Amino acid sequence: MPSASLPIVGIIGMGGMGRMYTNRLAQESGYQLIVCDRPELFDSLKLDYEALCNVKVVLDGHLVSRESDFIIYCVDAENLESIVAQYGPSTKAGAVVAGQTSVKAPEQIAFEKYLPSNTKICSVHSLHGPSLIPDDQTLIIIPHRCTEEDKKLVMRILEPLRSRYVELSYHEHDKAMANTQACTHAAFLSMGSAWHAHGYFPWESGRYIGGIEVAKINVTLRIYSSIWHVYAGLAIMNPEAKTQIHQFSRSVTELFILMISNDEKGLRDRVYAARDYVFGPPDAPNPLSPPVFVSEDIFSEFAIGEPADAPSPPNSHLTLLAIVDCWYQVKLNPLVHLELAATPIFRLWFGIIQYLFTSPKRLNDAIHASLNNFDFRGDDCEYVVAARGWSQCVSHGSFHLYRERFEATAKFFGPRLREGIVKSNAMLKFMLDN
Repeated sequence: MPSASLPIVGIIGMGGMGRMYTNRLAQESGYQLIVCDRPELFDSLKLDYEALCNVKVVLDGHLVSRESDFIIYCVDAENLESIVAQYGPSTKAGAVVAGQTSVKAPEQIAFEKYLPSNTKICSVHSLHGPSLIPDDQTLIIIPHRCTEEDKKLVMRILEPLRSRYVELSYHEHDKAMANTQACTHAAFLSMGSAWHAHGYFPWESGRYIGGIEVAKINVTLRIYSSIWHVYAGLAIMNPEAKTQIHQFSRSVTELFILMISNDEKGLRDRVYAARDYVFGPPDAPNPLSPPVFVSEDIFSEFAIGEPADAPSPPNSHLTLLAIVDCWYQVKLNPLVHLELAATPIFRLWFGIIQYLFTSPKRLNDAIHASLNNFDFRGDDCEYVVAARGWSQCVSHGSFHLYRERFEATAKFFGPRLREGIVKSNAMLKFMLDN
């Protein structure tokens, strides 16, 4: 039974992350938890947690806010303000409040506007999705309107997650998230949209099975198996993310123009300038660890379907070239936040980029293929259109349009998303274990 002397933990929003926090804290601590979701989900949520005596399911956030000593809002960024406006004024005097959102600027505004002045703010953000266990993952903690003791209380409460704490300010958090997620999310969303527009599944075409393409496929499916608002909030509500997504679409377009213009010198100069900015010239001392993936064979172990026996055909790797070009154009050094606040997917993706760009032969093969191999030219054209489409969607600031684009492609992939999750989990586990 929960101890009466322990703080009561409240969770508002019982989606994937709300349940992850609730399940781990309920099973591995003595805390009493009070949780809620939308009122229409009350009966099913109560049924889900009837076996856990230290989890009390209530009808709404007023009941959570009045009784809890530490409250986490696990709701999407788009609706956070309205939910805090509704339940925030009911917050218990002296309680500490946090939000589990990927973009913090609107969260900070909402908390300061609607929470009573006699409450504390110490926010959090687990840098992983609910399908990964939280052990050893990064957990951002943001002490904002609180004492050192309040911060230590939050850290003690969340100890059962066994995550690695990184302390940032609200502004530092949003900058780190933009620098590690904006460009990579746009890259994978564009891949899915391009395959959707082509009307086929890449792993069934025979051309893509094996090599780096395996990782592209698995992570794309992983993203489209998630809920759209996980990515929409960061893209639309984080100003720095908007800038990077726009530049990524420009980088994709301008590199593709160099390719179809057969401008080898212009393409090489641009790719090498980006490489030298991010990784340094090939003959310079390299402070980075060797890439996690050291051979094409490792990628193929995680392929959907049957991996191809033959080596992967030459590929322009327009996506990878454009990401590094984007970093160069906005003068962003991804290494700054790689260890500090990188998600598992970003670490995986950075390892793939490093694998390509730190090998003169592999990078030269990609440039040569982009100019001379027309097998992927149609795919690259669709990718340009998709990247520009996502950039325009984000520029409009429309959550409705974002959701439509995302869910249409997710529906196209359908039941195949599940296998993508299994394969990407295995890839991420391999990366984390190494």
